Amino acid sequence: MKVVPVQEAVGMVLCHDITQIIPGEFKGRAFKKGHIVQIEDVPKLLNIGKENLYVWDMKEGLLHENDAAVRMARAAAGPGISLTEPKEGKVSLVATRTGLLKVNTGALYRIAEMEQIVFATLHTNQIVAENKIVAGTRIIPLVIDEQSVERVEKICGGNYPLVEVKPLRPLKVGVVTTGSEVYHGRIKDKFGPVVSRKLEGWGSSVLRQILVSDSIDMIVEAITTLLREGAEMIVVTGGMSVDPDDVTPAGIRAAGGRIVSYGAPTLPGAMFMMAYIGDIPVMGLPGCVMYARSSIFDLIAPRVLAGEEITPRDIARLSHGGLCVNCKECRYPDCGFGKGN
Repeated sequence: MKVVPVQEAVGMVLCHDITQIIPGEFKGRAFKKGHIVQIEDVPKLLNIGKENLYVWDMKEGLLHENDAAVRMARAAAGPGISLTEPKEGKVSLVATRTGLLKVNTGALYRIAEMEQIVFATLHTNQIVAENKIVAGTRIIPLVIDEQSVERVEKICGGNYPLVEVKPLRPLKVGVVTTGSEVYHGRIKDKFGPVVSRKLEGWGSSVLRQILVSDSIDMIVEAITTLLREGAEMIVVTGGMSVDPDDVTPAGIRAAGGRIVSYGAPTLPGAMFMMAYIGDIPVMGLPGCVMYARSSIFDLIAPRVLAGEEITPRDIARLSHGGLCVNCKECRYPDCGFGKGN
C-alpha cells in the first residue's frame, strides 16, 4: 500500500476500513475497504481527520488485514461455527447452535505467541447459545506477510478444530433421590425439580425419579431398575457427605460403578462423585446442587451430554477457577467459575 493526500486519492481504492467516531452518537465504518474514493468524499474524509489515505499498492506475498482475518477464521472454525464478514480488520466466530464450546487451548496459545496475530476466545467447556460470539481474530498491522497466516492455518490443521460448538445429546436421565426424610414424606423433595429444570434446559429429560431411603440396597435396586428401563444417564441426589448414614457413594459402587472421582476441587460441589456403569455415566450430586445457582453439576453435566467421557484429569483441572465467589447477581456462565482449564 502507499500513502497519498486525500485530494490526490480520487479514483483510487481504499485498502482498509475508515472508522468515524462521533462521541455519544456514532462509532462505525464510514468508508469500506475497497471503496473507490469520489470527489464528494474528500470533505467528509477531511472532517474525520484523514488528510492522507492508504491506497492499494500490494506486493506479492502480503495480505491485507481483512483477507488475513478471513483466512485465519476459516482455518480455526470447526462444526457449529459461522463467520461474520470482516469489519475494521476483524472477523468474529459465531455459534450456529446451542451447545458446548470447545477451544483447542494448546493450539490457541501457540497462535497467541506469534507476533502481530490476535485470536481471542471465550473459555472452553461452557454452554453457549446460538448466535453468541465465541471468538474473534485479526492482525495488528494493516498488512502482514502471508507466511504468518499460513503458519496459523497449519496450527489450526491439527486433529481438533481450534474452535467448535458440540451439540448436546438429548438423553433420558434416571434420578435417584436418597434420604429417609423424603422417602417417608416428612419433607418435600426439592432436589428433583432443580435437576429436572436444568436437564430440560440442556435438552434432556427425566425418564423417572425414584425415591429411596438411606439404604445401599435400595440405591442399588433403584439404579438397576432405571438402567433396565433405558436410562442413558443416572443422577443420584443427596447422601454424598462422609457422615455414617450418607451411603450414596457406597450404593453407586455396589451397583457396579467404576469410580472416576469421589470429590471435586470445586466450591460449591466438593462432595461430587463421577462414575460409570458400563458406558452409562453416573453422578452423585451433593446438597449444594439443590440451592446453588451454579455448581459442579453445571460444569460436568454439559460435557457428558456433549458425549465426552470424564477423566480424573478433567476433574483435577477444575481446581483452577473452581471457586465460586457467590456474586450478588449471578452471571454464570459469563464468569470465571470452573473455567481455569
